Amino acid sequence: MRRRGHQAIDWVVDYLASIEERPVQSKVEPGDVAASLPLHPPATGESFDDVMADLDRVVLPGITHWQHPSWFAFFNSNTSGPSMVADIISSGLAVQGMLWQTSPACTEVETRMMDWLVEMLGLPDSFLSTGDGGGVIQDTASSATLCALIAAREQVSDFAVDQGGVQGKMTVYASSEAHSSVEKAVRIAGLGSDQFRHVDLDENLGIDPDALDKAIEADKAAGCIPTMVIATIGTTATTAVDPVAAIARVCQ
Repeated sequence: MRRRGHQAIDWVVDYLASIEERPVQSKVEPGDVAASLPLHPPATGESFDDVMADLDRVVLPGITHWQHPSWFAFFNSNTSGPSMVADIISSGLAVQGMLWQTSPACTEVETRMMDWLVEMLGLPDSFLSTGDGGGVIQDTASSATLCALIAAREQVSDFAVDQGGVQGKMTVYASSEAHSSVEKAVRIAGLGSDQFRHVDLDENLGIDPDALDKAIEADKAAGCIPTMVIATIGTTATTAVDPVAAIARVCQ
């Protein structure tokens, strides 16, 4: 394992060193990668060398190189040398940290790191784990959005939704530039896409606070329950930043 691990690290380092020589996007056609794979599962395992050869021959030509210096879409530069090494250590430990009892260090390190993040972002002390706040690392921004929406749903309903299901029309507001996961979260949380409001934008492609205020007041007049406003700091398509302070004043 030690020798193979060194080989794998060398492969990654060589790949990163030569990444600028590669096309940013894959040149394969749909079905090319699948055509290079056996139709049926192998009856026996392959050697490490054969697997690495398949990586070069089959997988690498079908990769979009997200760490390429000319890649500007989505989430570029989303890793680093230290994080790669940390992935190896995490996989080697292979622990489950879903509860304090299953791995106390996982819970306590995560809790302290979330408190560090509160300090770094300048958030109020109410976000700290020592009060009513505290954070949990999520696997994706999509699941984080869903968790936040469910928390808002329960706060607004005083946990009535958790017990008896959604009662009334609970409305959610976001920019039309917001990530697609926002509307999906509205559906998964059981609020229904009809209760999702795309708020008009200002000249900077952020949420227009006046338009937001009018949308909320209109929904309240119609008997709806304004539940959550989702502000985006750096939208996927245009990197627009919603005016968070002005939005907060509307919400208050």
